[in-house]
Amino acid sequence: MKRIALLSLIAASFTVAQAESFTDTARVRSVEPQYERISTPRKECTREVVTETRHIEERRSYGGAVVGGLAGAVIGNQVGKGHGREAATALGAVVGAMTGDRIDNRDRGGYYEEVPREIQRCRTVEDWESRVTGYRVTYDYRGQQYTALMPDNPGKTLRVRVSVDPIE
Repeated sequence: MKRIALLSLIAASFTVAQAESFTDTARVRSVEPQYERISTPRKECTREVVTETRHIEERRSYGGAVVGGLAGAVIGNQVGKGHGREAATALGAVVGAMTGDRIDNRDRGGYYEEVPREIQRCRTVEDWESRVTGYRVTYDYRGQQYTALMPDNPGKTLRVRVSVDPIE
């Protein structure tokens, strides 16, 4: 008999320790959306025309070198005798060609030209936006005020789970 009483007492304690829960309705007092600022980088490009200065060299003239070489060869041929005359002719042709080329091309430095060119410049721009991440809901249940973060706006009422557990 004592065994049965003991088993009944143990079974009753398990029943009390595992209380049932139920759902009820609470009145919503306020709902505040909770925001998060999010940055989305994007690339922004523009095109613009820039002007470059280029140096254009004029074509060299070879007429002065030819005329100077011939004139130098004629003058060199007038100097010296024998093999010395041949050397003087060759030297006169070289010196005359160099002198004639310098005289003919001394003012040919070229010119500068402005050339337009299109370039693209890009930079990263941050686009900021605010997104709702949830709602801070304040509600009343049986005279007590509670606050919870919820993913959606519950409306005017909120279903709550009520659980009663004994204090041991």
